[in-house]
Amino acid sequence: MKKTSLFATLLLMVFVNNLAFTQIVTHSVPKELYYKMHNDDYTVQVRVPGDREWTDLYEYNVKVDMDTKSDASMVYFDFNGTVEIKVQKNNGDINKAVIRPLSKGIIPQINDNVITFMLDSPKNLSVEFNGDRLRNLHIFTNPIETDKPQKDTEGIMYFEAGLHKPTGDEGVFKIPSNTTVYLEGGAVLNGKLLCENVENVKICGRGFILEPTQGIAINFSKNVQIHDIIAINPRHYSIAGGQSSGITIRNFRSFSNQGWSDGIDMMCCRDVLIDNVFMRNSDDCIALYNHRWEFYGGSSNITVQNSTLWADIAHPINMGGHGDPNNNPGEVMENITIRNVDILEHDEDDPPYQGCISIDAGDRNLVRNVLCEDIRVENIQEGRLLYIKVRFNEKYDKQPGRGIENVTFRNISYNGTNESLCVLEGLSKDQIIKDITFENITINGKRINNLDYFRQNEFVKNIRFK
Repeated sequence: MKKTSLFATLLLMVFVNNLAFTQIVTHSVPKELYYKMHNDDYTVQVRVPGDREWTDLYEYNVKVDMDTKSDASMVYFDFNGTVEIKVQKNNGDINKAVIRPLSKGIIPQINDNVITFMLDSPKNLSVEFNGDRLRNLHIFTNPIETDKPQKDTEGIMYFEAGLHKPTGDEGVFKIPSNTTVYLEGGAVLNGKLLCENVENVKICGRGFILEPTQGIAINFSKNVQIHDIIAINPRHYSIAGGQSSGITIRNFRSFSNQGWSDGIDMMCCRDVLIDNVFMRNSDDCIALYNHRWEFYGGSSNITVQNSTLWADIAHPINMGGHGDPNNNPGEVMENITIRNVDILEHDEDDPPYQGCISIDAGDRNLVRNVLCEDIRVENIQEGRLLYIKVRFNEKYDKQPGRGIENVTFRNISYNGTNESLCVLEGLSKDQIIKDITFENITINGKRINNLDYFRQNEFVKNIRFK
């Protein structure tokens, strides 16, 4: 047998074997929400490739973009193996279709007003027709559950499928220490999950949080895990951490469309891992701060990786703001890693709040030891690729920042238009930016190798391009 024929046969055997073990799990919709939350823009179905029968998915309506309050769609399900997805557009013809992040390399097949494509592993995607990114379809997928907890077990707070509201007037589900909070598929929580002065908490499952004042708060706590759930349009943060440590957030998805409705904000937190999240927010998607409100102590050892960020308003990534103006010499934010991130959108018309990646040190903060690598920016409606500044912002700061030092930007690309000059500005001879490395930064395929692409001042030193 020729080598090419043998290779093709092996590939076919692997594909057939994969199909034999394919499982698909869909989730119910609470009856109170079935008609209220449905969006009829698309009909979405899934099947094992080759099967005759398709499984219908429920298309949720999710609000996006603070400026337009647009109605987008979302479906979610679990699977292993390989699945085929079919999307029918119900409100007009398909001239073109794109599935983002583009780095996933998924090219749909178009047939009249229907597209189909395959997935061989769980992904979080945006499907967009005819260039419309406001009334798009979000497809969120999970692996098949293998560690579903048992009901009525000590240490398990179990929410069955259906709509759940907290008792009392506070609108809060209070989580005690040593607890697993499990949201069954089809469980919808209309209230905030509060972890305060607790430890060893896990929040997981296949349900979602719907329109609370805030999604999940982690205050003065340690060892908190959040896996696989979705937050739909909280009034403020989807997840906020304050003076806490040992936080792990994986495969969390979020939508928001109001002012100050950030995605994930960490304030004075340490030892944080944010992995494989999809955030579409009308304020910062990921914000890392020092002192704010009752939280003190600086921030360290925070990693954001393998994620997709979509800022309809403000920054996809923002770090360094808010600190303790009364602390002498000030708080430190250090050892921050941002890696393997797709930024689908950045749109901000107010220059001080621009930047796909913003390091913006204020309130006596010193930001140091930061690595940002393998970041792909797909679209900037209005804004900048990089914003690095020691600031004094009278709206938020009582004192200026101290400085920014030892930062590496590596393998960062943008292909598009509408971006303004990057910013690289210290504040004074004592509040400088230093030891910054730019390695393989490209805009429309052109490598940036000098400061011509930056708005800069004299308070920067030791800037290197590779």
